[in-house]
Amino acid sequence: MSALTVQRRPLRLTWGRLAIYIIMIAFAAFFILPVYLLLITSFKSFEEVSLSRMWDLPRGLAFESFGRAWEVLQRSFSNSVALVIPATIISCVLGSLNGYVLAKWKFRGSDVLFSLILFGMFIPYQSVLVPLVETLRVLGLYGSIPGLVLVHVVYGIPITTLIFRNYYAGVPTELLEAGKIDGTDFFGLYRYIVLPLSIPGFVVVAIWQFTSIWNEFLFGLIITNDPQKTPVTVALQNLSGSQYTQWNVQMAGALLVALPTLVVYIFLGRYFLRGLLAGSLKG
Repeated sequence: MSALTVQRRPLRLTWGRLAIYIIMIAFAAFFILPVYLLLITSFKSFEEVSLSRMWDLPRGLAFESFGRAWEVLQRSFSNSVALVIPATIISCVLGSLNGYVLAKWKFRGSDVLFSLILFGMFIPYQSVLVPLVETLRVLGLYGSIPGLVLVHVVYGIPITTLIFRNYYAGVPTELLEAGKIDGTDFFGLYRYIVLPLSIPGFVVVAIWQFTSIWNEFLFGLIITNDPQKTPVTVALQNLSGSQYTQWNVQMAGALLVALPTLVVYIFLGRYFLRGLLAGSLKG
């Protein structure tokens, strides 16, 4: 049996392809410029920071700005960790259950309910701040991390439900019907059949919620009135002084705040793309 050989055609670099590459490289360089400025400024001493030498490389690596930024951000950093972990987990679980019900347990009015849930994605945050604060006051959660967790869980339900519903639409219904014949109940079907197939969906939703909650600023500013309970994005804003701003400390703080999301995307980015593609192909 002879082996089949596939002859690859050489990639021909045409003028059109070359122009596309040049445009893409130019856009990438333009996008990276703020990151470059962030890095070099964070490693500069305060004396080196000026508009005239903004693009110059630092004369040496000065880490004092990171120490000063961490002194201010340390408490708020732990607040953000205490906020993002439970909010992400609860959002994933609720979104998974909602998607499971709306995709595989059709009932009268399920499509209307799904549309109403999705409507929450289009409600601007600013339009609900006053009733939101009053509701949290009544519940005794205003100004606390649990209150922020509740807010992010509620606002995360539409997008997490949408992702999981589209993902579960591709799960063969025959698997669930076979489970029903064996006498498995609602939660048994979810636990033993649906949940093991949901890992790509959970990865997508967890990364999405983690980055959205970590980077959120408005709710953290309005709901946490105690400086000891503010998330890290609000504390970063407070790094700027009233008289002058130490830009090297501000940039170092911004780099520290961005590190968790950067680490998540560096190590889990490929799983995020695989989960999105899996959901799009199945849905």
